[in-house]
Order: sequence, then C-alpha cells, then structure tokens
Amino acid sequence: MLYHLFDSIGYSVPGSGVFGYISFRAAMAVFVSLLISLWFGGGIIRLLRRMQVGETVRDLGLEGQLSKQGTPTMGGLIILSATIIPTLLFAKLNNIYILLLLVSTVWLGLIGFLDDYIKVFRKDKRGLAGKFKVVGQVSVGIIIGATVYFHPEIRTRVEIPEVLADQLDPASLHTITEEDGTVHWMLDRKSPNTTIPFVKGNEFNYSSLLKPFGNEARRYTWVVYILVVIFIITAVSNGANITDGLDGLATGTSAIMVLGLGILAYVSGNIIFSQYLDIMYIPGSGELSVFIGALLGACIGFLWYNAYPAQVFMGDTGSLALGGIIATVAILVRKELLIPVLCGIFLVENLSVVLQVSWFKWTKRKYGEGRRIFLMSPLHHHFQKKGIHESKIVSRFWIVGIMLAVLSIVTLKLR
Repeated sequence: MLYHLFDSIGYSVPGSGVFGYISFRAAMAVFVSLLISLWFGGGIIRLLRRMQVGETVRDLGLEGQLSKQGTPTMGGLIILSATIIPTLLFAKLNNIYILLLLVSTVWLGLIGFLDDYIKVFRKDKRGLAGKFKVVGQVSVGIIIGATVYFHPEIRTRVEIPEVLADQLDPASLHTITEEDGTVHWMLDRKSPNTTIPFVKGNEFNYSSLLKPFGNEARRYTWVVYILVVIFIITAVSNGANITDGLDGLATGTSAIMVLGLGILAYVSGNIIFSQYLDIMYIPGSGELSVFIGALLGACIGFLWYNAYPAQVFMGDTGSLALGGIIATVAILVRKELLIPVLCGIFLVENLSVVLQVSWFKWTKRKYGEGRRIFLMSPLHHHFQKKGIHESKIVSRFWIVGIMLAVLSIVTLKLR
C-alpha cells in the first residue's frame, strides 16, 4: 500500500525513495510485525481469556501437561494479523507471488480457525472433520500449482550463449551489461522447473517424469506438477500442526525455517546474486522477502508469549497456516525438493506418527498385541516420556533446526 502510494506520486516526498528498495521494505515489515505481535498480542490474549477460549488437555501422563489446562488457544490470530497487515503496508500488492501467499495464508488460517472454533465453542474435541481439512489443503494446492504452472508472470530466467540469441524470440530475451562491457544474454522461460540440492546442473523439469510414456504424455505435466504441490502443502501443513505440542516448539522451528527461506527467496529474486551463485533467477520473487520478513517478525513476537511457560497457544489457526506458508514459499522459489532438509523437524515429527501407528497396527495383526517404536508419538513426546524437560527438548529441536537451515543455505554452492 505504501509502496504504491509513494510510487504513484513519484517519490516526491523527501525520504520516500527508500520504499523502492525491497531490503528496506522487508526490514520495515519485520519491525512493524514485531510491534503488532508484541503490542497487541497481550490484548488478544486477555480477550481470549475473557471469552474462555482455553485449551482442553487430556491426561497423557506427561510431566506438567495438566498445568496447561485452560491456557488460551487460537493465538494464531496474532501471527496471522501481524503477518498480513505489514504485508499490505509494504509489499507490492500487484505481485503475483504476494497475492498467492496472501490467499494461502487466509485460506489455511480460516480452516485452522474453524477447527479451533469447533473444539472450543462447540466443545467437540475432534474439531473440524479431517476430510474437510484435506479438502481445504487440496484446494490451496490446486490454486498454487495451477497458478505457478500457467500464470504468464511466473517465469524463470537463465543465461544463454550469445550465439543462440539471434535464433530466439527477442521478446523473451534480456541483457545484462557489466562495467567492463561484457554482455550477458538472459532467456525467460515458462517451464515447470525446480532445483535439485547438492547436484551440479541442478535443474529438474517435471515433464521428465512423463518421458517413459512418450512425448505426447508431456502435455499432462501440469497434472503431475499440481499433484506434487498438493502433496507438499498438505504434508508440511500437517507437519507444523503435529509439531505444535510443546511451548515454543512449532513457533521457534518455523521462525528458523522462515529465515532460511527468506535468504533463498532474496537471492533467487536478485539477478546479481543469482548469477554469482549460479542459481535459477526468478523475476519478481524477491518481493517475497517482504512477506517473509512480516512472518518472521510475527513468529518472533508470538514467541514472546508462547515460550515456556506459554501464555497462549497458536492452535490450528496458526499451525496449519504456518506449515502451508512455508511450503508455498518453497514452491514459489523452486526449492520444494529442499523441504526434507529445511523442514526436517516437521518431516521427522510426521514420520514418527506414521511409523508408530503403522507398526502398532501391523504388530497387533501379527502378534495379537500392538507394539510401539517410540514411548509416545509425535517424537517430542517420546523425549518427554524419557524424563527430559520440555524447555530442553524445545531448545535442542531449535538447534537442530538451525543446523538444517544452514545446510539448506549452503546448498546454494555445495554441489
């Protein structure tokens, strides 16, 4: 909003020229987001407490668990408001990447809100039926996948030899001239490409998955791509939801992932950095840094209240949206194959539940008695059962998350 305001008047107001820089607007988004979450967060918590929007806790035999009974939930409203408001203020609202993130944030936040609402006000511990959650996540996946695949503004740009420039459509060509006069020819492409971490020449085209079925099958690449996007968004969204089980765990690990994605988005949307690092340049994606800055500030501000002992829980309102946003950003910057590394915490938490349930059912059929791999799932509860205090578990998960984020960023050059 402010960017468009100052742009429309030609930056005639002294000092307004800084709004033309992504780095300034991203920094302002972080600052304003922190202010909103810290200043208004306490008021929202008091409102939730007055409305008796408290967490209902089942006794699972975990230390300190029953003390959380009645703690306000639906605190994800703090994260969502502290993310959306700065984005509306500082981002280019006609940028397709920003629009996609706003849609996924509001849509997944609404699904989580309905789930929390049913649990709290309808007194139904099951919440929103699982099939409706899946339908909502699939809907977002279809919107994101179809838009990325078909929208004309979403393209990647690669350098090509000068000898090929004369053979291509001039409308799709761009040039970069260095100070020494060297000219680089850049070609805009509309293709379903992504990045394979740790591999030289690390681009992967989803159409190659249909190669065994002949060239005619490649016309259906869009179906494959959308299915992949649906799977990623659903998996990461549920992973964040499962991880949200200890004070500050989901919030802190999400903030680390968001920071890592912010760096990846900035360099992918900057032609100088992308050329230096020899990575895929995605025109317009640098604007994601503004949204990511707002989300990072929101997570850190929420952590002020969510750190042990938590004064508020984010609930599904926050966790489903957080996971969906992280997945969407990774897809938009063509780093979705890096998710198992960057979102390793979510992946392990998800796997611990799948393995526990699968092993229990299989052993019950085979031996007539269900057996368990972990003392309890998700994984963070396994460590609680071992007698480790939850604040120490959370701190150690953060440390692992930082290591995974650093490793993800290192993949820009480690091939």
